[in-house]
Amino acid sequence: MPENATHDLIIESRKKVTLTGITDVESFDEETIIAQSDCGEIYIKGKSLKISHLSVESGDMLIEGHIDSVLYAEAKIKGSLFSKVFR
Repeated sequence: MPENATHDLIIESRKKVTLTGITDVESFDEETIIAQSDCGEIYIKGKSLKISHLSVESGDMLIEGHIDSVLYAEAKIKGSLFSKVFR
């Protein structure tokens, strides 16, 4: 994680999640949203999830629905196994 990485996550009553510092949304459906931040990947799981707001310029995202869990994971390195080995 870069030292100057900034990211905030606020959960309100398990019905709304406000995130800052989002750089990309890898995938989303009504049960799982996977977002990328400078602090790593963020997995948000729940029911009836929807992205109500997403600003690429500011990195702000608002998710609404029933939030069951939030999980952070280290950012994945892009590319195949061979591209990593033969750098």
